[in-house]
Amino acid sequence: MSDIDFLTSMALRSEERAGIARARCSAAELLAKIRDLGPVPRLHLSSEGFDLITESKLRSPAFGQLCAADQDDLEQRVTTFAQAGAAAVSVLTEPFCFDGTLEHLERAALVLRDHAIPVMRKDFLVDPYQVLEARVAGAGGVLLILRMLRPDALGKLFDTAIEQELFVLLEAFDEHDIDAALRLIELRIGSRSVTSLDSVVLLGINCRDLVSLEVVPGRLEALAPKLPSWLPRVAESGLTTADDVGRLAAAGYDLALVGSALMSGDHPLDLAAQMLTAGRMAKRLSCS
Repeated sequence: MSDIDFLTSMALRSEERAGIARARCSAAELLAKIRDLGPVPRLHLSSEGFDLITESKLRSPAFGQLCAADQDDLEQRVTTFAQAGAAAVSVLTEPFCFDGTLEHLERAALVLRDHAIPVMRKDFLVDPYQVLEARVAGAGGVLLILRMLRPDALGKLFDTAIEQELFVLLEAFDEHDIDAALRLIELRIGSRSVTSLDSVVLLGINCRDLVSLEVVPGRLEALAPKLPSWLPRVAESGLTTADDVGRLAAAGYDLALVGSALMSGDHPLDLAAQMLTAGRMAKRLSCS
């Protein structure tokens, strides 16, 4: 199966989920709920030049079961991430490969509101309706997979996120995806949908091959020079040690998204703190 086949399969499942959800609660009803909600925590990046997005998920297609649902202590886990200094917490809501639910997002958002840390809905989003779902659940951001979406569909998702004052992580796998991200942003610069200074757009590189599920060695370093310095750059997947994070911060990345290493390790607080320290130290050295 090619990566496009994988993403097409995930997109079809996502469309089906969106249709089922819309039959239960219309987009108009979601918008009415949103009007009654208070603001969500915004993403604030550190002046020290490097940040972590930590990730909560029960299963990974690459690693298998990370945490059984009946043993999951999501509240404690995301509190640990907050204590470690995470700038945001990514929460998987995809049910088939990751055992995720919107309830996980809601629970994380409720806990992290007290810490002023936003949660990001990580899923295979294909419909602006799902961005509204995320906002109702308390999300402060969403992930959009560039190569999975046609330009018009991507634009609608992006616009909806910005209108809802959510940050957007645009996920790329290669130079073609990076070009697609820059075209998307260029089309919207100066438009009403992106005039808010509180809006944040991040551009990430995922180094995992979607067919083999193996990390592609060197992809993050090779693509780092292709990323524009005026967007926060996120290294995604395959980061397991503080040394990994320090190396990629030195290569130019401004954030790292780390999930499986924190979910499977015995000391996530220590590991996350060590990663953050390593990233910031590498940034200081590269600027000296």
